[in-house]
Amino acid sequence: MANPGPSASFGGRILFLTEDPSLLEAQLAGKDLDADLTDGPTAAPLLGNISTDEITPGWVCYYYDETLGRYCLVGLRGGKVAADAIKNGGFSVVVSGASKGCGSSRETAPYSELAAGVKLVIARSIEKIYRQNAQNIGLLTSTDLGLVARIRQGEAIPIEEFTRGLDPISAAIVEHGGLFAYNKARLAGAVAPPAVTTAPRAMTLCEKILANHAIADARSGATGVPAVKPGDAFFARADVRFSHEYVTPMAESLLRLGFGPDATVSEPESVYAFRDHLTFLDRIMPRAHRDMGLDVQARKLAVVQDAFAKRAGIKLYGEVTRDGRPAGSEAICHNKVVEEIALPGQVVVGTDSHTCMAGALGCFAFGVGSTDMANAWVTRDVRVTVPETARFVFTGALSPDVCAKDVMLHVLRQPFFKSGAGIGKVLEFAGEGIASWSLDERATLTNMAVEAGGFTGIIEADEAVVVYLVEQRGLDAGEVRKRIVRADPGATYCATFEVDLGTVVPMVATPGDPRNGVPLGELGERVRIDIAYGGSCTGGKKADMDMYARVLGDALARGKRVAPGVHLYLQFGSQDIRRYAEARGYLEVFAKVGAELVDPSCGACIKAGPGSSDSPDQVTVSAQNRNFPGRSGPGKMYLASPLVVAASAIAGRIALPGDLDAAAP
Repeated sequence: MANPGPSASFGGRILFLTEDPSLLEAQLAGKDLDADLTDGPTAAPLLGNISTDEITPGWVCYYYDETLGRYCLVGLRGGKVAADAIKNGGFSVVVSGASKGCGSSRETAPYSELAAGVKLVIARSIEKIYRQNAQNIGLLTSTDLGLVARIRQGEAIPIEEFTRGLDPISAAIVEHGGLFAYNKARLAGAVAPPAVTTAPRAMTLCEKILANHAIADARSGATGVPAVKPGDAFFARADVRFSHEYVTPMAESLLRLGFGPDATVSEPESVYAFRDHLTFLDRIMPRAHRDMGLDVQARKLAVVQDAFAKRAGIKLYGEVTRDGRPAGSEAICHNKVVEEIALPGQVVVGTDSHTCMAGALGCFAFGVGSTDMANAWVTRDVRVTVPETARFVFTGALSPDVCAKDVMLHVLRQPFFKSGAGIGKVLEFAGEGIASWSLDERATLTNMAVEAGGFTGIIEADEAVVVYLVEQRGLDAGEVRKRIVRADPGATYCATFEVDLGTVVPMVATPGDPRNGVPLGELGERVRIDIAYGGSCTGGKKADMDMYARVLGDALARGKRVAPGVHLYLQFGSQDIRRYAEARGYLEVFAKVGAELVDPSCGACIKAGPGSSDSPDQVTVSAQNRNFPGRSGPGKMYLASPLVVAASAIAGRIALPGDLDAAAP
């Protein structure tokens, strides 16, 4: 992107995304709102928690060029934004409420806004990954709603107002107009990130990992500094870089745009690609999308990724066959990264917000956008601003019908996260309460850290991790122990929360946001369901299969099956997980009780496979990680544990395993 210069002018219109759909319709029809909706007596509630799924729904992400500008915000709740509405509306500024850009790390979201002519996004608060993606492509952002009045008066806003409060690297990227321009200057020696000069100090787990991986000498590539502290900015060496077919084509396009047609991937042995998101899209793609040619466009993503993987010499986890027939993906990327790739103490970056799942192994894992990955393919590093850490200490023990998913939904409903205070923070989980948990259950916590707006989630590796890696991969226990990084005594945390696991009850998150957690017993009504979905990276692990089998096996023994009118889908996170379930006889139980078994793929979680809703009237209870509007179809989605999903499928309503003795609904 071009350098925006010392100031920026915004000659177009201002679009206020408000909770009042009539005001939005009026603006899209060409009427400019005279009143300042951000302050004073004329203020109107600005729409909050606008997820990247709403900015660019899953099907829009089949494109990875300027076409994205046509479909900016077409998924916004209420369905008022049509194709080309933002692009043809002449809007240069978009204003909204808190938590703009929550959810998926898809860079297509801010890219679509930029391609539609938007130059500035203003919101009460902005999520970490969305903000970084916007900086990378040259889209200005601000949380200063006072800019609205100044822009209306025709004032040119100094660029320094968009860099105020940013770390030096982020500020320089904004000043250069994007990450590619900055990195070109960095690689040419024209600019350099400031040296990390923090004196030795007690560090948190994540701070120690980042200190070990900070680029200390740009010329030699040497890594490691004595210490880091929150706010320090630098480039960190990435041990693992991965992408999937939803993003790889866009990242490759940006790679060649930024570094030339002959750009290559550095150290391809540490780079991975996955065909895991759109494997079953053909089963559920609506006719209207086929008529738009989206089936062809979607298939092209996998073809482009396959060709890129071959040219770059990187490992591609692709589709597999069983008995000569297609059997889905080899694995969802996050499940395979835990099973086969990541190690304690590493820095892992992936083009997906749930990359943080690997934090269960004690590594610093986080999601990045297409531009970050394209740069990382060449430079082997990624920019980091050291985040603050919020620590959750768990004590006590869980009740029989409570599991990690309930704990995370309980955590997400806390004011710290609902208020946005958790945005950009590391969530570190610790305490004797989770010491006995399986790695799979721990991974549920780290996987869903991003639902809090967090930077990542992490759990200090222990003997449970050592045993897992020895049994799963055949690694040497002593070598694994050498990799474990531990926090220093006396490390500083921005907040510390103690949670007595004995007080956590079965939870559900009501439709619209994973932070809408309520105790299941307080739903206040019998919520009948149409779909029960047990799958995704979060709900398709081995421990999850154990829970589905426990409930469904008990139901089968008592002569119960999936309730009439309910469709139960059980989807495996990897072929290894499927083999695990098969070896234990679970597949037979699942089939006899009436479940439809689905091979590995992200699938319904991103409205790209069996289990998605196709009508606003449908109600789903799901073990996946997020339920933002439209993400898995137009229906209403409740998030719950694997135990509740299985029990609900039998009861025909959201229920606990213990409720199955009750009369049929």
